[in-house]
Amino acid sequence: MDVKIESSWKVQLQDEFDKPYFASIVDYVKKEIATRHTVYPPGSLMFNAFTRTPWDDVKVVILGQDPYHGYGQAHGLCFSVPRGVKAPPSLVNIFKEIQSDLGITPPDHGCLEKWTEQGVFLLNAILTVRANTPASHSGIGWQTFTDAVIRKISNEKAGIVFLLWGNFARAKKALIDQSKHYVLEAAHPSPLAGGAFNGCRHFSRANELLAQQGKTPIDWSL
Repeated sequence: MDVKIESSWKVQLQDEFDKPYFASIVDYVKKEIATRHTVYPPGSLMFNAFTRTPWDDVKVVILGQDPYHGYGQAHGLCFSVPRGVKAPPSLVNIFKEIQSDLGITPPDHGCLEKWTEQGVFLLNAILTVRANTPASHSGIGWQTFTDAVIRKISNEKAGIVFLLWGNFARAKKALIDQSKHYVLEAAHPSPLAGGAFNGCRHFSRANELLAQQGKTPIDWSL
């Protein structure tokens, strides 16, 4: 299948695009739209995480679950929202942790594109959602695809820092070769976790791990 995705990722993932399950995902999403359901993010942003962080640039992986399901929120980067859209509660808590960890004042927006330009791959495990219906596309095959993406990164790269927040993301640890990568785990930043995310210091720890490898640390300010 000819998928419109950033060229370096297209080379890496072509085998997945040619498998029957991926055609089934495409058919499902097309039928949703054809039956007048709104799907987020818009098609042009479905692979935005890949567009923003090409294969060779990946240094840190942050894994989310599925896109925001409210109007105007999802733009293909986990936890991020476009400028002008109010930062959701989980993202607010991420900014609070960055402030506590690194002394960086929270921004007045929730757009994380600056991180992606430095090699932070903001991948949702599920890449689409029906409007106002969380996890509605969780069973259509996206996780087969994104699990393959995680395995590909694990198998063919070294020294990647994976930030896994919450039980859903932490379950993906089994896909990662911890003998050559770094896995930092914490509770989910959602307020529903009761503040258990606070104090994880993942942002400074990620930078320490990058610096140990001679890689440029991430500027977490926005």
